[in-house]
Amino acid sequence: MILDNAPDIEVVAEADNGAAAVRKARALRPDLVLMDVRMPDVDGIEATRRLVAEGVCPVLVLTTFDMDSYVYGALRAGAAGFLLKSVDAPRLLDAVRVVAAGDAVIEPSVTRRLITAFAEAEPVRPVRPPGLDELTDRETDVLVCLGGGLSNQEIGARLGIGETTVKTHVSRVLMKLGLRSRVQAAVLAREAGLL
Repeated sequence: MILDNAPDIEVVAEADNGAAAVRKARALRPDLVLMDVRMPDVDGIEATRRLVAEGVCPVLVLTTFDMDSYVYGALRAGAAGFLLKSVDAPRLLDAVRVVAAGDAVIEPSVTRRLITAFAEAEPVRPVRPPGLDELTDRETDVLVCLGGGLSNQEIGARLGIGETTVKTHVSRVLMKLGLRSRVQAAVLAREAGLL
């Protein structure tokens, strides 16, 4: 109902289980899927993994359950966002627009826990992942910006390039590194010691 009332958002399908969500998304190729975690048949995390792995569309996970296992599971599956159903309508609509534009959104309370978990984790010796040497200098700059959590607009401003060019570079970075999302790129940038 919230999405249907937004003038710039069109709901093209609904599904009551993960398998149906994957089938419909494959057929319709939406700009994004808003996915619940707990669903019959195939759960939302597995459905997210399938959609992202196939490059169907970005996934924004929306759930009632604020559990670390769901957060980490959704992000590992390649979700571009994670919000709780307690989110108000304007923030939900903004999150849908942000994820559809290629950026990531994470619930503020979840972000605090992720930062704490990351900061408390055993320091990782930088590892040079395969594919990093295939990046151009500009693509490496974009990867560093992704590691800093910058949006496409912020990357463009920092590097002095247009937002369309940023999107092209982000796509190439993800492809060359075999990644499924900006979040995975940010983690890789940190683990590779680029920041």
